[in-house]
Amino acid sequence: MSNTALNKYFGDSASTATLDASASSVPMQSSIVPDDRMTMGGTAGATGLLLILLMISGAWGWSISSPTGALPMWSIFVLIGAFVLAIITIFNPKIAIVTGPIYTVAQGLFLGSMSKAYEAEWGGIVLTAILATISVFIVMLVLFTTRTIKVTKKTRSVIIGATLGIVLFYLASFLFALIGVEIPFVWEGGIGGILFSVFVVGIAALNLLLDFDMIERGVAMGAPKYMNWFGAFSLMVTIIWLYIEILRLLGKTRS
Repeated sequence: MSNTALNKYFGDSASTATLDASASSVPMQSSIVPDDRMTMGGTAGATGLLLILLMISGAWGWSISSPTGALPMWSIFVLIGAFVLAIITIFNPKIAIVTGPIYTVAQGLFLGSMSKAYEAEWGGIVLTAILATISVFIVMLVLFTTRTIKVTKKTRSVIIGATLGIVLFYLASFLFALIGVEIPFVWEGGIGGILFSVFVVGIAALNLLLDFDMIERGVAMGAPKYMNWFGAFSLMVTIIWLYIEILRLLGKTRS
C-alpha cells in the first residue's frame, strides 16, 4: 500500500519552513547537478521496469502454483518477506534501486499464486481485476493532473490516517487468525464484507493521489536521482495493494 515515506522526505506543504527542514535528507536543487536529480521521466522509466518485473514474476507464480487453486504455503512467507522489505525501504530510500525490484518480484510471485486461486474459483475474475486496477489508476491520474482533486494538507492527513488504520486492522486480524479467532462479516461475502472492501479500495485509490503529489513535489524540489526508484517503489506498493483489494471485492460480490 502507499507509504508516508515521501512525505517524510519532502515535508508537508503547509509551510515553506517544513520543506526547508527536510533539506538535510533531500538536498535542494542548488546542491545537486541536473543529471543527479529526480525527474518525471526517470520515475516513469523505473516504474515501467518494475511493472515488467511484476508481470514476469506474476506469470511465474501462477505457473508454479497448484492447478486446484489452493494457496501454497510458500506464498505466505513471500508476502511476509515483501512486507518487511517494504518497511526497510521506507526508512532507507537510497536502497530502493535494489530493494524495489526484489520487492516487486516477491509480490509478483504472491499475486500470481493468489490470482490463480481466485481464477480457479471464479473464472475470468483476474482479467476483470487487472482491467479495473488499470482503469482506477488512469482515472486517479487524470483527476490529479487536472487538479479536479487537490491534495491539500487536510486531504493528506485524512488519507494517511485511514491507511494506517487499515494496516493496523489487517495486522490485528492476522494475529487473531493465528489463535483461531476470526473477525465476522469483514472477510465474508455479505453486505458488511462488500462495504468494507469498497471502503478499502477507495482508500487505496486515494493513495495514488498521494504518490503522484509527492513525486511531483520531489521533482520540483530537485530531489536526488535515487528518489526515481523510491517514487517507483511507492507507486508499486499502491498498485499492488489496489489490485489485491479489487480482487477481494470481486470475489466477495461473486460469492
